[in-house]
Amino acid sequence: MRANMKKHRKVYITSVDDSTSQQPAPVLTIPVALLPPVSPSVQHPIPSIDLTMTLNKQQTADERYDAAATTLQRSDIENGPNDEPLNRDAKRIAARNWSVLSQPLALLAIFFLLWGIAFSLLPRHLTEPNTPFMRLWLLFVGAQVSGILVSLTGLPDMLGMLFWGVLYTNAGWADFSGLQTVEVFLREMALVNIMLLAGLGLDYDSLKKLFRFIMQLTLIPTIVEVAAIAILSRFLLDLPWLWGILLGLVVTAVSPNVVVTVLLRLQEEKLGLNKGIHTLIIAMTSCNDVLAIFLFGVLLGVTFSTGDLTSQILQGPIGIVIGLVFGGACGIGLLYMPSHQAKYSNGLRFTMTICAGALSVVGSKLIGYPSAGALGCIMTAFVAGTGWKKQPNHDTNEVGVYLDLLWKFLKPVSFSLIGKEVNFSVLEGNTVLYGTITLLVAVLFRLVFSYLSTLGSDLNWKEKAYVTLSGFPKATVQAALGPAALDLARSLNATDQIPRAQTVLIVTVLAIVFTAPLGAILMIKLAPRWLKRGPAEI
Repeated sequence: MRANMKKHRKVYITSVDDSTSQQPAPVLTIPVALLPPVSPSVQHPIPSIDLTMTLNKQQTADERYDAAATTLQRSDIENGPNDEPLNRDAKRIAARNWSVLSQPLALLAIFFLLWGIAFSLLPRHLTEPNTPFMRLWLLFVGAQVSGILVSLTGLPDMLGMLFWGVLYTNAGWADFSGLQTVEVFLREMALVNIMLLAGLGLDYDSLKKLFRFIMQLTLIPTIVEVAAIAILSRFLLDLPWLWGILLGLVVTAVSPNVVVTVLLRLQEEKLGLNKGIHTLIIAMTSCNDVLAIFLFGVLLGVTFSTGDLTSQILQGPIGIVIGLVFGGACGIGLLYMPSHQAKYSNGLRFTMTICAGALSVVGSKLIGYPSAGALGCIMTAFVAGTGWKKQPNHDTNEVGVYLDLLWKFLKPVSFSLIGKEVNFSVLEGNTVLYGTITLLVAVLFRLVFSYLSTLGSDLNWKEKAYVTLSGFPKATVQAALGPAALDLARSLNATDQIPRAQTVLIVTVLAIVFTAPLGAILMIKLAPRWLKRGPAEI
């Protein structure tokens, strides 16, 4: 029976967060006649950036393997046993299972290695278990573990990281005395990372081709959602108008981590490719995040401005000019230094991009124009990324991959630190109740106007509804922007503004908890019903 079968199909599984330059290894070889029909999409696997997605694909492959193995066992009864193929495939399955879990475990190993270095170099009073330094380290390690465990349930890993931070502070372990500067720096680096990724995510050609439609999908829902939150928070949460708009800008940003994860899965299944829906959603998400981050930075600078009326009015425009000039200059500089022919161009470009973004954020605060920081980061990445795509061998540029890898380290840091600010002992029930009402009403308005914004396109009503739904998940940007106002209020000792900043943070946490898992589940479950399967249009 086996001797006559010469064709084999290879089923691949990619490890978590593998870059597109890596080639997946075959993990299962079974005679094609024994396998049930599968979609052609499995012939072109793409990297998975989500542990749950990868495990789901692994389960599907295992089911197909088990069916084929049963057929082979029946054949053995008839023709005599031959265990060598099954043993070989069992080893490959074991190797594949390890590849799925190896990368999140590698992140944990790196955290432990860093602690080992610190334990070897620093005095014992800094590295003993009951010290602020060790408590901060355990916060990040626990967040990574919690993220892995929550991913196994099918929910986004960021929820586990967030809930670990909430548990940590309410258990009384979040005493990081003397490390407040470290906390602020880590949050700022997470914000820098997100802004640089947002800038690189802007595709100039797509923006030029679909400019009107993308702006329509970006501006109308954003304005409506921000306005709804500002009005509701003014009367329900007693926030001033500026703070209400600030809260609206934090909430309105769409989570690129959730959306891109789902789109990668749909791309593998060839769903929504025939009308360029993926390109449209990614462009809309990037523009939405850039707009929210930029306006948030401007408004944050105006809110905490302490000068006279004239200086407060000029705070925003001057910050915009500084951000544009600094970001443009850094982006142009990155086009020539280092040369694209340099041996270590990727590493040098990544390092210079990170340093430019960090300098934009911390330097803008030093000169008194914090609104310039976010725009400087975004402009640096956008100008550099657009120029790199026009250079020879641009496919070898891996700065975006390195930034994504950096985010894998900063994600547990960012989400656990924002969860750490939710202390039940000082949390008011009215804030949670009215904050939830504010979110639900504002998101409902966003969904309605998002759908209206798709009118006039060649999409059918189901595809329009799916594009609308892609703006629902909130998580990544919120984790970076949510604590920014509170950090600035504390650094300026603006005690009258701290309660308002804490309200913004609480509502931000509610937005992540309510929208991230529900948005991801709805996008995955409704895609086969609302999107057509087919090849990408060229």
